[in-house]
Amino acid sequence: MPDPMGFMKYRRQLPLLRPVPERVADWRDVYQRVDEQVIHEQSSRCMNCGVPYCHNACPLGNLIPDWNDLVRVGDWERAAEALHATNNFPEFTGRLCPAPCEAACVLGIGDDPVTIKQVEVEIINRLTDGGPLRPFTVATRSGRSVAVVGSGPAGLAAAQQLARAGHATTVYERSDAVGGLLRYGIPDFKLEKRHIDRRAAQLAAEGVSFVTGCEVGVDVSLAELRERHDAVVLACGALDPRDVPATPGRELNGIHQAMVYLEGANRVVAGSLDAPPIDAAGLNVIVVGGGDTAADCLGTAHRQGAASVQLVEVAPLPPPQRDGGRDPWPTWPTMLRSGSAHEEGGDRNFGCAVRRFIGDDEGRLRAVELVDVLVGPGFTLSEVEGTVREVPADLALLAIGFAGTQPGPHLAQAKLTRNGRGTIDAGGDWQTEAPGVFVAGDARRGPSLIVWAIAEGRSAAAAVHQYLSGGGRLPAPVTPASMPLSTR
Repeated sequence: MPDPMGFMKYRRQLPLLRPVPERVADWRDVYQRVDEQVIHEQSSRCMNCGVPYCHNACPLGNLIPDWNDLVRVGDWERAAEALHATNNFPEFTGRLCPAPCEAACVLGIGDDPVTIKQVEVEIINRLTDGGPLRPFTVATRSGRSVAVVGSGPAGLAAAQQLARAGHATTVYERSDAVGGLLRYGIPDFKLEKRHIDRRAAQLAAEGVSFVTGCEVGVDVSLAELRERHDAVVLACGALDPRDVPATPGRELNGIHQAMVYLEGANRVVAGSLDAPPIDAAGLNVIVVGGGDTAADCLGTAHRQGAASVQLVEVAPLPPPQRDGGRDPWPTWPTMLRSGSAHEEGGDRNFGCAVRRFIGDDEGRLRAVELVDVLVGPGFTLSEVEGTVREVPADLALLAIGFAGTQPGPHLAQAKLTRNGRGTIDAGGDWQTEAPGVFVAGDARRGPSLIVWAIAEGRSAAAAVHQYLSGGGRLPAPVTPASMPLSTR
């Protein structure tokens, strides 16, 4: 039974960030650990609603009121069991998910919502404080094997579920380490890579094999994988970057895709590069885009010592709070959101677009021409008269999203094509037009949230399990402290 007065006794309190001068001098997690009393108070704010809309807002269907109440009474072990019952990797989602569950929290109708993410990440923090994650023991092997292409959250979730169902599972990753975008696309100040390594070790102990440095379609064909394995899951993400080829000056030196920039910086942090291929040190930086990737570029540029950073976003400045007429509860609201990187400095230009890139006599970027814009129907842009201005820029980073999964020989080898959204079509059973080839995550859904990636990986694993064995349920993800409480 929850504390019926908890939401009246305690106010919403977010975890403290490390001081800006301290955190921009390193690449460690920007957040400080939270005192147990604070977590007790925050979990006590959960009302255990008769209809918990947080469930519906979460693609994983997380049992949020259950583990909130278990944390409230200090039962961390059972809270971890309830958390893992629906979510394979809460240490990822608790740090990276934008928390649609909090936007749908019933308490948020007239008050500040429960700090669901904060409670979630502290549960897994306390679990891993005790040491390595204990692997799930599979009693019987199925004799079937599955290949998973891609080791992002969708691929890892699918692989773990399939391995726990007794199938021999091999993950193929083209990079030199597992994790997909979690590894080299997201900076360590948001996700330290020890969290990925810990889960990878657990998966390996559960029987998952990892083949890194192997690009499917080039180093091994999809046809070969189909011959080696009884099924294949494509979880290769949606990494085809959007560009601005029609913008004058796009060919100048000093204009790069955001992911190319972030990967180089993250590899330096990982120790696999001595210096970043693209360095913002001492430069005036323009980041085109306003989403999470743009914020990651902002925080990375701060840590590299950029002279200045400006974000350019065509969308108008959103309201500071939910507009109940346009975005009524419990829908996801359009509102101004600021992350840790925004608090570290830099300027945000809303309702603004790059008119052209301006170069010097040697073909290097020296400035950008900006103009204020109004967004019309169909996302058409019209310039605001008298707002054209030139801004110094030595480095421009394009963080304007992705156009779907990357084309490549692996698709042709399975006679698959990208649809109009740049993704791979699948039926209700998650199977593509190629028999025995399934697809999950951003490759099927398009660029989306990490919770959707994990949910897609779990769903595809269930479909593959059905395809291989003709029935049965997959075991629920569990904590290292116990066996499954149920099957889901």
